[in-house]
Amino acid sequence: MTSSTAVKVAISADGLATLSLTQPDRGNPFDGNFIRETKDAILHLWEAPHLRAVLLRAEGANFSFGGDLKTFGPQLDQLPTLVRGWTADLHMGLQRLWQLPVPIVAEVQGWAMGGGVALLAGADIVIVGKSARIGSAFAHIGFSCDSGSTVTLSARMGMARARRFVMLGEVLSSQQALDAGLVDMVVEDADLTREALVTAQRLAQGPTRAYGEIKRLFLRASAIPMEAMLEDEALTLARISATEDAREGIRAQLEKRKPVFQGR
Repeated sequence: MTSSTAVKVAISADGLATLSLTQPDRGNPFDGNFIRETKDAILHLWEAPHLRAVLLRAEGANFSFGGDLKTFGPQLDQLPTLVRGWTADLHMGLQRLWQLPVPIVAEVQGWAMGGGVALLAGADIVIVGKSARIGSAFAHIGFSCDSGSTVTLSARMGMARARRFVMLGEVLSSQQALDAGLVDMVVEDADLTREALVTAQRLAQGPTRAYGEIKRLFLRASAIPMEAMLEDEALTLARISATEDAREGIRAQLEKRKPVFQGR
């Protein structure tokens, strides 16, 4: 386990990592300390042996309020320098997080705003409590968006809907976020932790290498021509078909039983 004042990482014996935001009294804000520690935690996940899935969660009543305006206030004249420094670490860390070759499940409660929304939107499966509220406040304070918002929100909501969400500074209910494609499941608040853990454990028991290639293919899908994408899909499937998990999947189907994947 690794821990700090802003984030905590724990990895179970079965390869499920839990990445927790740990500043609940402050609404789990994005500030310099959080950014540095999150980047280090994500790099730690890349080095973790036998990693098979990640559960992204936050302690307290709210997932994250996003950027810490109290830090910005006293440094208005230095904001460009501060932003350049913070985003260098934040954007590198987020990019590495989203490119982890394992499934990521986000568990979201309470309020998620700004960069916190971009963070959760990059997860493969987003599960929210019924009372959750998800919003964008960048435009309300005269800021453009960061934290990969243009990429993750567009991938989930479509570019036009994502642009409207950010430009109008919308706040969506859990059902509205579900309807917009921003989240994948809405559950009762009391069931959120259990449902997120069950989903993460299910993915951690799945064909890890196949999941990793599925993620990589979808990340590339909007960036390259169709012909190249089809060829990549074909060659990737051929590569994955040689894995032990693929063979187990076929055997289990033929034997009419549940497959037991080993992540290799």
